[in-house]
Amino acid sequence: MTIPQLYDIYLQYPSVQTDTRNIKNGDIFFALKGPNFNGNSFAAKALELGAQFAIIDDPAFQINEHTILVDDVLSTLQQLARHHRQQFDIPFIGITGSNGKTTSKELVTAVLKQKFVTYATEGNLNNHIGVPLTLLKIKSDAQMAVIEMGANHQREIASYCEIALPNYAIINNCGKAHIEGFGGIEGVKKGKGELYDFIRESNGSIFINADLPYLAEMSMGIDKQISYGTQNAQYLGRIKEQSLMLHLLVEGDQESVEIQTNLVGEYNVPNVLLAVAVGSFFGINIQDIKTAIEAYQPDNSRSQFVSKGTNQIILDAYNANPTSMRAAITNFSKIEGPKILFLGAMKEMGAEEFAEHHELVTFIQQWNWQLVLLVGKEFKAVKQEHLWFEDADLAAEYIANNKPQDALILIKGSRGSKMEKLLEVLS
Repeated sequence: MTIPQLYDIYLQYPSVQTDTRNIKNGDIFFALKGPNFNGNSFAAKALELGAQFAIIDDPAFQINEHTILVDDVLSTLQQLARHHRQQFDIPFIGITGSNGKTTSKELVTAVLKQKFVTYATEGNLNNHIGVPLTLLKIKSDAQMAVIEMGANHQREIASYCEIALPNYAIINNCGKAHIEGFGGIEGVKKGKGELYDFIRESNGSIFINADLPYLAEMSMGIDKQISYGTQNAQYLGRIKEQSLMLHLLVEGDQESVEIQTNLVGEYNVPNVLLAVAVGSFFGINIQDIKTAIEAYQPDNSRSQFVSKGTNQIILDAYNANPTSMRAAITNFSKIEGPKILFLGAMKEMGAEEFAEHHELVTFIQQWNWQLVLLVGKEFKAVKQEHLWFEDADLAAEYIANNKPQDALILIKGSRGSKMEKLLEVLS
């Protein structure tokens, strides 16, 4: 079956699933394979549950005319998504970066929705499966699309660009994330820079953080650039006053405006300014931009402010790498009063694992903390005098028996460190 033929079927049944637990009547089930499962074996179950068609790539699982045999299910899913994307003549904004891309995506989407019918990546469905699934959820009424692209190795972003065909692009930053896959910071720049490469070749536009000189170097040859930052940018911003929640004064091509966010940390300044730049560029009134940003409430352990009993907690435990760790800790250090650090290990550091965790422990020594608690085997070999636990369960058990009171606490770590378990026992 050709992609155009399959697309005709998709137009009749425009709900795609890859998990039988989510099947509804009239869905199309794509039987993806993984290291520990074969989606083909679930095709019959999908049809029983109400799927109209099951797309398979193993003839042994062909049942009837409702199972469609293709050469490769994943490739077919991606090609179908690309074909669907090609039916639209609207802005498609691609977002990638080492830190803050999901928050940026959420803020940009909230702003764009003030004026446009906007579709965006749900959660962090930003990989080789999530990108095509996101595209296939875009309906014919779309006026804007925001596509988040995650990556941990070379050529990954390039492959997503070939599916999503972005005509606008954002690289938040290039930090020490996924070092194991990218092979160091220069590898990160090269991998993230694949988004710029696509825009350069397709004569698209970028929104660029003017505070990061390396982005200017990476973007050479791209003519259409819209800049944001704290200096020398089209859309400028600065912190209005030091407080727990980010409070900004923003200036653009309209009047200046104060924005009181629900975001914790100076490291979110570029994310807010990006949303202002995107909204203003697409003609959204600055007061509507302000309204959207001030209404945004972070969730899913990203820069969340949580009160538990007598404790105030900054929960930033969805992702962590050396760059974001230093930014979060530096910001936290500026808050007055006694403070506690609960730090989880950073994942995917490869050969740099010991060095980066050693440097992190050295880094935090410049401040006086009421307590520092480290979680993860990656800290085990690091000489230090803080509390250390091999995993979050052991750390949570200790905290449950030694609960801090009236404390300001930063919980920061990679998702794999499961630092949210520490929040659960605080009160």
